[in-house]
Amino acid sequence: MSPKRGDRVAPPAGRGDWEIRSFETKAPNGWEELCLQAPDNTLTAWNLLRRNPVPTVPSPRHHRLLHQLATANVKGRALERWQIEVTGAGRVWYLVDHDNRTVWIDHAGPGHPKATE
Repeated sequence: MSPKRGDRVAPPAGRGDWEIRSFETKAPNGWEELCLQAPDNTLTAWNLLRRNPVPTVPSPRHHRLLHQLATANVKGRALERWQIEVTGAGRVWYLVDHDNRTVWIDHAGPGHPKATE
């Protein structure tokens, strides 16, 4: 969905930060739902995505996905897929483009992604 009047405007990446972009069209709506449901946790997730999308020590709440969900293709390149657990059910899935320091959000929402059901 294209931005409209009144929509939130994301700041540009600062020096050393990662760029955050939406990979799937439903991701911005899911992100907004997370912002409404858990604003503090969503802000924490945003900061992780900006500054440390690939932690050196993954945790149960921030880790790489496995098996068939471990990667996805972006412009012909296989990128790692990671997850941040924002709430008990709320998730952000994202793809990491190390070469361009870009995080592509491919799922955000207050419920478990359908791919894991």
